[in-house]
Amino acid sequence: MKRIASAWWLILALTSLLWLASEPDVFKSADFIHARNLMVQYSGLVAMVWMSVAMVLAARPRWPEQWFGGLDKMYRLHKWLGVGVLAMTIFHWFWSNAPKWASAWGLIERGPHGPHPVLANPIAQWLSTFRGSAEFVGEWTFYATTALIVVALVKWFPYRLFYKTHRFLAPAYLALVLHTVVLTKFSYWITPVGLLLIALLLVGAWAAVMILVGHVGADRQVRGRIASKRFFPSIRTLEVAIDVAEGWKGHKPGQFAFVTSDTSEGAHPYTIASAWNAGDKRITFVVKALGDHTGRLRGRLGVGQEVEIEGPYGCFTFEDTCPEQIWVGGGIGITPFIARMKHLAAQHPRPAQIINLFHATAEQNEEALAKLAADAEAAGVRLHVLIDQRDGFLDGDRIRAAVSDWRRASIWFCGPTGLGQALSRDFGAAGMVLERQFHHELFAMR
Repeated sequence: MKRIASAWWLILALTSLLWLASEPDVFKSADFIHARNLMVQYSGLVAMVWMSVAMVLAARPRWPEQWFGGLDKMYRLHKWLGVGVLAMTIFHWFWSNAPKWASAWGLIERGPHGPHPVLANPIAQWLSTFRGSAEFVGEWTFYATTALIVVALVKWFPYRLFYKTHRFLAPAYLALVLHTVVLTKFSYWITPVGLLLIALLLVGAWAAVMILVGHVGADRQVRGRIASKRFFPSIRTLEVAIDVAEGWKGHKPGQFAFVTSDTSEGAHPYTIASAWNAGDKRITFVVKALGDHTGRLRGRLGVGQEVEIEGPYGCFTFEDTCPEQIWVGGGIGITPFIARMKHLAAQHPRPAQIINLFHATAEQNEEALAKLAADAEAAGVRLHVLIDQRDGFLDGDRIRAAVSDWRRASIWFCGPTGLGQALSRDFGAAGMVLERQFHHELFAMR
């Protein structure tokens, strides 16, 4: 999480400092219109820098995944960049209209518009001929972009609507590129802030085009066929096994993939619940009925049906050198640990790490718990099952009581956000180095 926050603030700080270097007299101006013009430029610049980075992350590039710690972390940054864009574009819109409102309320007097100064640079002259069109495009794209970001952020809107509308941000971004190129102060383009903006507009436009033509993740997509499915009614969970084509290059336990079974719904991310065996080329997903789409999967998926799988993604892969590991799987968050246990059971010899798995759940299914216990025994993992109504809630004290050498252990958590945050605060207060020892899967991709 620190890297996500650091990246967000670093982008803002770098953009702001470079802009201030281009406008050294920004704090000396007492003229309202001049100050307004500066705020319009600054807010528009920051909004487009943030939006460009968000657009690149939406294209799911491979190179930043390792640094951020997985695509889930990249998508969390993408979300907070979207929040920043929403706030900054509203700020930009406010300052763009401020003189008109101030004049209407009698706060300032606006004289007649004089002729625009003659521009010596022929490129600046040419761009100025598009000023009216750029302002029109920018205003209406602002309204559209605001609505699209709100739909993406408010989870009350169903995933289906989010999936269908979120892609319209790509053409909206391209329209805002036009707006930016025409209306950015021309003198900026030969300064460091202008060079930064040029670079980001180019890569952002490339990412938007990739999204529009449906090329995102194309080199990681394979076709699969459903081999079997099994439903556990008491915990509303569906287990689906899929045979994949030759293009699947394997995966590590703890990674996830996007699965498309209905093109109108789009791709949904699911953690892979099986170890990779090149001999049978089969992937298993365990899906809990938590929403409208996942609730309908049991009836909509059939044996023999073709699906599209894109992946693998994620860095929640249990790779560290700690002598002990503590796994915490809350509810359906148990899935990556199932995959890891199946992987360990097939290893000869097994890694020397001591592993304690805590599975906290509000729902109980004896058959599913028996399978979990069998996987733990085969992998040499110490299993602790806590049923909320029977055993109470899991907390840091319970984990430390069961794992005496917890200070030398790493924690791998996948489950409800509230539980993850509580455990992170608890172990951080107890002296654990969270950045190095606490690994948290941020599986909410929206």
